[in-house]
Amino acid sequence: MRVPIEEILNLSVKQRLELMEEIWDSIARHPEEIPLTATQRQELDRRKREHQTDTSAAVPWSEVRDRLRKRKK
Repeated sequence: MRVPIEEILNLSVKQRLELMEEIWDSIARHPEEIPLTATQRQELDRRKREHQTDTSAAVPWSEVRDRLRKRKK
């Protein structure tokens, strides 16, 4: 499927954001298909090892999100 960029650019900003969200969600449903460079894979492995070494350093997403929302105000 090919959609001319002009069609996309004629959408409102709200519509384009919704389209981006739909596209992102469709990509996120298949994370195994997202290509990683060797450097990215090494970094993920390093972070995983670090987390396994000290799980107490992890912060739940809900707390991170709340902190970010408070920072925006």
